[in-house]
Amino acid sequence: MNFRLSGRLWVETADDRYMGIGRLELLTLIQEHGSISKAAQEMGMSYKRAWDLVSSLNTQSAKPLVHTQTGGKRGGGAEVTPEGQHLIQEFRELQERFQAFLAAEAVRLL
Repeated sequence: MNFRLSGRLWVETADDRYMGIGRLELLTLIQEHGSISKAAQEMGMSYKRAWDLVSSLNTQSAKPLVHTQTGGKRGGGAEVTPEGQHLIQEFRELQERFQAFLAAEAVRLL
């Protein structure tokens, strides 16, 4: 029988989940599209859910991770801040180390 180790990594505060793979994807798509709505649509998520996640990230961070602009002549938009870009990079690297840990442990245990 072939076994494998799997796991998910979250960063949490005392109050709530702060960062995980889903929030990483959301921030990455906001950065790509410049829009919370388009990011949510691509993820198959409601706009309200995406907005709530962005709000949670911004509230728990020392500085906002996403700046939003309300609609006008050119419509609204969203921009991942330098702090948000840094978090994306740090969490990706953390995720890579976590996956390497799981792979190493799988070799050792199985």
